[in-house]
Amino acid sequence: MAGPSQYQLFETAAGIAAIGWAGAAVTALRLPAPTASETIRSIERRLPDAVRAEPSTGIAAVIDAVIRYFVGERTEFFTVAVDPSEQPPFYARVYDHVRTLGWGETTSYGAVARALGTGPEQARAVGQAMASNPVPLIIPCHRVLAAGGALGGFSAPGGSVSKARMLELEGVRLPPVQQGFDF
Repeated sequence: MAGPSQYQLFETAAGIAAIGWAGAAVTALRLPAPTASETIRSIERRLPDAVRAEPSTGIAAVIDAVIRYFVGERTEFFTVAVDPSEQPPFYARVYDHVRTLGWGETTSYGAVARALGTGPEQARAVGQAMASNPVPLIIPCHRVLAAGGALGGFSAPGGSVSKARMLELEGVRLPPVQQGFDF
């Protein structure tokens, strides 16, 4: 990482988000949560030595793009510099591949594993990489689904409901949710 770690909170249509950066690279993105205190706790857990600061012009542009995303404006993050810190090499490969997914484009954990030249047995490792993603949305883990188009997990605030809302913003039609038994 270049320079000290910094962060800033910002408001979106979906709640209070936070971004962390070092130099020109985004190191963390906290997807919107209902309260600022929840967002601060989360970003400080991810970046314990970070200080709250005014963002540079480049980081402010990323914040603006995230704000536009959450009002449903088609927004891409392909060129945003990221530094996901120390990650296992497989995770870095997963992140690089998932960053190629554009607005409204989805894939599955198994398809990512196959695209990386591994077998479908590595789908679980792809899911673990997505769960550890320090910059969701910029590395669009919400676009990676379980087999058959099922949502799968989502470790951001709101869990799978948030994942579904993000995909709906992008115009992705999801299969109906399986209901429980009705006795």
